[in-house]
Amino acid sequence: MSISAAQVKELRERTGAGMLDCKNALVETNGDLEKAIVLLREKGLSQAAKKSSRIAAEGLVDAYIHGGRIGVLIEINSETDFVAKTDEFKEFVRNMAMQVAASNPKYVSIEDVPEEEVEKEKEILIHQVVNEGKPEHVASKIVEGRLGKYYEQVCLLEQPYIKEPSMKVKDVLNEKIAKIGENIKIRRFVRYEVGEGLEKREDNFAEEVAKQMNV
Repeated sequence: MSISAAQVKELRERTGAGMLDCKNALVETNGDLEKAIVLLREKGLSQAAKKSSRIAAEGLVDAYIHGGRIGVLIEINSETDFVAKTDEFKEFVRNMAMQVAASNPKYVSIEDVPEEEVEKEKEILIHQVVNEGKPEHVASKIVEGRLGKYYEQVCLLEQPYIKEPSMKVKDVLNEKIAKIGENIKIRRFVRYEVGEGLEKREDNFAEEVAKQMNV
């Protein structure tokens, strides 16, 4: 079927993919915009997986301070200094710093969570399920499901992206890898909060940061 320039333009605006990739995706999906978006994302994930083994030793360290009360330092690596200096990469780094400020993860990925911490959490979840009187044959599935929720809380890559909650941070990262064409690694971060560990009133910092990000 014939694909119009307007269709290609709309798909490009919604995905950030290249013009030719957008046109090919529309052709392959017979002009169905939503299917083309899914197709581009699937291809992007595949490309990101291929790039994930490449060395990324350049990049940026960025600092984000929210209202003088929360501070984040984050390091994100790219393969080349050229990419690290682009506005798109800098914006991504800043958004990830704001994500850390808002959602307060403890680790970058599931693999970073110490095994003893995982086992302790599993033990707590098992006791919860037993106390709820759940049948034994479904207990393990319930525990695994709740463990997934735990990872969403403590692992940056597993968290819903604050600017697009329907996506996880790892999905945003993979799309960025596919678009930029280089491997990108969120290496590490540290988050400070005024009065952390001391008794204080609770504030919804996530909501404050979200407003600053215009979501």
